[in-house]
Order: sequence, then structure tokens, then C-alpha cells
Amino acid sequence: MSNATSGKTDGGMPAGDGQASAEQRPPIVINAQYVKDFSFEAPTAPAIFPQLQRQQPDINVKVDVQARALDVANSFYEVLLQISSECKVGDDVAFVVELTYGGVFTLNVRPEDVRPVLLIECPRLLFPFARHVVATATMNGGFMPLMLGPIDFVNLYQSQAAEAQGGSEPVTLV
Repeated sequence: MSNATSGKTDGGMPAGDGQASAEQRPPIVINAQYVKDFSFEAPTAPAIFPQLQRQQPDINVKVDVQARALDVANSFYEVLLQISSECKVGDDVAFVVELTYGGVFTLNVRPEDVRPVLLIECPRLLFPFARHVVATATMNGGFMPLMLGPIDFVNLYQSQAAEAQGGSEPVTLV
């Protein structure tokens, strides 16, 4: 049986000088994910539980995304997805959960695409994991799991950009 050459080395890697070109590298690499800061409080437990049986709670959720360069020369960035939620029954606070979930990313994108990728695509990749942390914490706190719905990170990015242009506090990438 003859060996046909297919342009690949024995290890399945493309034949050549071993240097991967920029076009062959993935545009986004997740190097690490982690809980940077987390807090859960149930200040009125256990008295709040009977109230939850009688009355629909009011749940407010706030989401923010921040990004900063860790090593620009190597395209390393930290992205933080901050989620805070307060659940109230009437005037009583049932629980408060605050999570800062982070990721370290390597980007291989054009310079003009770095900011949107950091503030749209990277948090989109982190969100399912942050959602799980919030749901598990509220369930372990004795409540129904808080299942966060999908977040439109494009709209969030556009809103932040519009606020920055409107004269309010600028959204900066440090």
C-alpha cells in the first residue's frame, strides 16, 4: 500500500513551517473563566417564605459589562459580566444576589472589532455560566431558582455607546 501525501503531517497538522497564520487562529479563545465576586443575602428569611406563597415577588435584574486589556501585545483581555438582582415581596427584601463573573480572552480580530467583540461576543460566551451560578445560589438559598432570560448584548452595547455619546459617563475600555 502506498502512502499518499495529503498536505498534512503525521500528527494531523497542516504541512509547512509549523507557524499558524493569523487567519488560522480562532478569533476568540477563552483562557479562563471565574467568579470574581459573589454575594447572596436573604435578610428576611425565614419569615419571607409564607409571603412568597401568597404574593407574587417583584424581581429586578441589572446587567453590566466591563472589559480591560491585560496584555495588548498578546491580545489578552479581561471581560467582567456583572449581574445584580433584588427580589422583593411588598416592601420586604426576599433576597439580593450580586455576581461578577469574569473571563480572560485572547482575541484575533481586526483592531476596529476588538471593542464590540469584548462587549458583545465575550459576555455572550460567559452568560450561560453566570446564569447557572445565580440560579444555583437562589435555589440553595431556599427560593425558586432565578432563571435569567437571554440578554441582548448587542442592544446593551448600543445603549452604552449612546449614553457615552450623550454626555453621560463614558464607557471606556481600559
